[in-house]
Amino acid sequence: MDILLIALYLACELTANVTASKPVAVGGVVVPAGVFIYALTFTLIDLISERLGKARARQVVYGAFAGNLLLAGYTAFTVWLPPAGFYAHQEAYATVLGSTPRIVFASLVAYLVSALLDTEIFAWWRARVRGHRWGRVLVSNAVSTFVDSVIFITGAFAGILPLWPLIQGQYIWKMIITVVSIPLIYLARGEWPQQLSAGRTAP
Repeated sequence: MDILLIALYLACELTANVTASKPVAVGGVVVPAGVFIYALTFTLIDLISERLGKARARQVVYGAFAGNLLLAGYTAFTVWLPPAGFYAHQEAYATVLGSTPRIVFASLVAYLVSALLDTEIFAWWRARVRGHRWGRVLVSNAVSTFVDSVIFITGAFAGILPLWPLIQGQYIWKMIITVVSIPLIYLARGEWPQQLSAGRTAP
């Protein structure tokens, strides 16, 4: 289970970066297409922290950061390489995968800061506040996803696009996905999601 959680977390991180270049309009707001799977990573890192502890969760965050750097660097390298003479889609390839350094940098900084913040808040809540585990997930994600949205949108689009509508849209969808994914924190320990409303507390 632990290896599966870590692999799923890394896969979601990389998938979000690859798909983030396409803006989509959902529910009246415009967000990067990668936001939906990226929002899931905040609950997944809480699951990893729940099972393995804060120190191991931080190691996973650093590992994912390194993976994202490799993805960004190698993608830029493949865009730079001259295409074969018969390949007619270089411009489309560069448009889809050739994210600007500013956007890549903003994404990586936002990810590292928010992911580490999430593990700190989750661990603090777990150590000092006794109560439902869903509370740890909701509180840590509520703070870290907002910080992530502010850093990324500001770093990537300041001076180019209106910032607050993009920040608001990202945050709303991240929290929707957080709430929907909360039962995973119970399933990861072999418990049933019905405990969310059963009135039981857990350390």
